[in-house]
Amino acid sequence: MASCNQWVQNSHFKQVLWLFSWGTHVTAIHSGIILTPVITEFHFQGPYFELSQNIGLFVGAIVFGLGSDIWGRKVSFNSTLLVVGVFATAAAGSPDSIFLCVFSAFWSVGVGGNLPVDSAIFLEFLPGTHQYLLTVLSIWWAFGQLFASLIAWAVLPNLSCPVDVTDCPKSQNMGWRYYVIIMGVLMIILWAIRFFVFTLYESPKYLMGRGRDAEAVEVVHKVAALNGTTSNLTLRDLSRFDKAGPGVDISTQAAIERNVAKFNASHVRALFKTRTIAWSTTLVISIWALIGLAFPLYSCFIPYYLATRGATYGDGSSYLTYRNEVIISVIGIPGAILAGWMVDLPKFGRKGALASSTLLTGVFLFASTTARSSNQLLGWNCAFTFTSNVMYGVLYAMTPELFPTKDRGTGNGLAATGNRIFGVFAPIVALKSNLESSSPIWISGALFIVAGFLALLLPLETRGKSAM
Repeated sequence: MASCNQWVQNSHFKQVLWLFSWGTHVTAIHSGIILTPVITEFHFQGPYFELSQNIGLFVGAIVFGLGSDIWGRKVSFNSTLLVVGVFATAAAGSPDSIFLCVFSAFWSVGVGGNLPVDSAIFLEFLPGTHQYLLTVLSIWWAFGQLFASLIAWAVLPNLSCPVDVTDCPKSQNMGWRYYVIIMGVLMIILWAIRFFVFTLYESPKYLMGRGRDAEAVEVVHKVAALNGTTSNLTLRDLSRFDKAGPGVDISTQAAIERNVAKFNASHVRALFKTRTIAWSTTLVISIWALIGLAFPLYSCFIPYYLATRGATYGDGSSYLTYRNEVIISVIGIPGAILAGWMVDLPKFGRKGALASSTLLTGVFLFASTTARSSNQLLGWNCAFTFTSNVMYGVLYAMTPELFPTKDRGTGNGLAATGNRIFGVFAPIVALKSNLESSSPIWISGALFIVAGFLALLLPLETRGKSAM
């Protein structure tokens, strides 16, 4: 990939960079925000709602993560938001908890596929000197959470049943339905922008990895023109990296046969071919898995914690609950920005930023159990959100950098799958725990601390190096 990396290094991207980042706004559809009103209306155990969402995230990570190495990044990129938008909008018509959980699972398939695909394709269009921007990309996640919290604060308090009522008819609890309609329509609009307005070219590095060098050169020249520059890259420059060899059948039938043939363990084996790469892959997947259990065990139930603890402290109104959610979301934005600065610090880099932010996230969760008022709990939640956004920003940037280009989609998919598998267990732990106690918080905090120590063991530091 040397010639392609060199071309990217010498190019000036303007129009390509930030349009990719709209994809992470998909995280705005956060089921935790509507957890309290749907429990009040449907009278079911809330963790089942989170369980359905996490199952969908798991399926999406597998289908779109591995699929992006088979049918390409472009197809996955252009389809995930549509999946989210259609099923989120449909969820507003749910007559009971079963329908709601089913729709939640389907919209989460799109969310689970969107995250690893976006990070892979964004990285493959970035110069090595600007890979820190993948970390800053997570700021759109923070903006997505803030936007979702603002919509919730505007809609839910006045259009939801009180938490302590026993009878909550649909007519008095329309807030969460309006919320998912707004967010679903937004996802469809963003999908339309992706599909009809923004021209996405297939990743040149992906094309090279599949032996399609001529197409890779063509894309390089098109993207250069799009950004007001030129490229002198030629097919001859890439010929020594040709994986497919001359005379490759490019018919539709042959392409389908090659895609089916590639749907095997070859991409997975490549991620364990040497001791260093195997150890790195194992640690990355383990870190993602532990965080996948720890993060939803707490964050998905934050509105519920705020409401129930607020009731205990005497200030658990819906208005204050969602106002506090907005404050917490605002605090996450500077965390994403700080992550982009931390990852390029000398003698600190990605590993130091990941380890420190993950450890602090666990510490702040432990500290939150000492809160004796809503304001104290809000303060600790703000600290948790700040460091966890730093953590996720670094993790999303570092993960694809550790995998070779031709196997990056699979590597991202495996990491995301580990995250989603363990995420499935979070609602199960919640079902066995008392959400009104501190037990889930202690478990979550301990898992973050273990993940932080694992980050210190990573054998590779990618600061200042172009992605493989």
